Amino acid sequence: MSLTLDTLSAHVPTPDAPATPAVAVHRLGGRIGARIDGVRIGGDLDADTVAAVRGALLEHKVVFFRGQDHLDDEQHLAFAELFGPLTTAHPTVNTGTGRVFRVTANKGMAANAWHTDVTFVDRVPAISVLRAVTLPPYGGNTVWANTVAAYESLPEALRAFADSAWAVHTNSYDYAQRDEENEQPDANYTRDDFTSQLFETRHPVVRVHPETGERSLVLGHFVKGFTGLNTSESHALFHVLQNRITRLENTIRWTWQPGDVAMWDNRATQHYAVADFGSEPREMRRITVAGDVPVAIDGRPSEVIAGDAAAYSRLDELIS
Repeated sequence: MSLTLDTLSAHVPTPDAPATPAVAVHRLGGRIGARIDGVRIGGDLDADTVAAVRGALLEHKVVFFRGQDHLDDEQHLAFAELFGPLTTAHPTVNTGTGRVFRVTANKGMAANAWHTDVTFVDRVPAISVLRAVTLPPYGGNTVWANTVAAYESLPEALRAFADSAWAVHTNSYDYAQRDEENEQPDANYTRDDFTSQLFETRHPVVRVHPETGERSLVLGHFVKGFTGLNTSESHALFHVLQNRITRLENTIRWTWQPGDVAMWDNRATQHYAVADFGSEPREMRRITVAGDVPVAIDGRPSEVIAGDAAAYSRLDELIS
């Protein structure tokens, strides 16, 4: 199904069939972000609507839905499952809800570091679907960055390095990373929860997107260092490339409202939850669609160094 830049009709009524709402895709930024209207999220969407949402997601990297106040965990799960097999909630945290990851804060805590979800495992998630449950009266926005656009805008010298570079990602840098303000990363989970099992994976710095064929940068908060470089060299080059990703031109900032849902392509984005809401409560719930093992430009897949993520996501369940 072809996409226009602004509006896509998922349903064409016939003389014998009643008209159904059109899926309208409204572009929000030059490099990333769109709002989708005309979709009531749930597990009963028809195939054309699912294809329209997927197409918009692949083009715009993150899409937003307003007015989804009807959603509960069951409907949230059913919607996400339309896009592929689901992961468990988290590789190390026992959430008590199987596939729903509660991201809860009550002391201004948030995932306030740029990251792509769960890159410390070999099978990086494909899609994340996040809904707002409790919002603070101010702050608590989330920012996304387009890692495809960042790669495409690299100068030739940096691109040459990135194309052949590999980096080690580890969950010792998960939300459990210490910062100056918070001793605990989430109101429900401790730092020990996030690091209860060690994962380390070597990923290509540039991966080929399995659906679009685009090249994107695989970096973010979980990177421990670059293969073949010492710590100081890794830090310096990491910041050079990471700063390219988070240039304002590559980003979009979303101000949450009750009933909002965000859905992003985890293979082509990073995101950052802004911890600027004081001691107000904030709860989001995330459900994740499983992804494949990243592949470098030369065809080599990511390599496991430590940890087995089979319980989190099964590669044999992926839709080919």
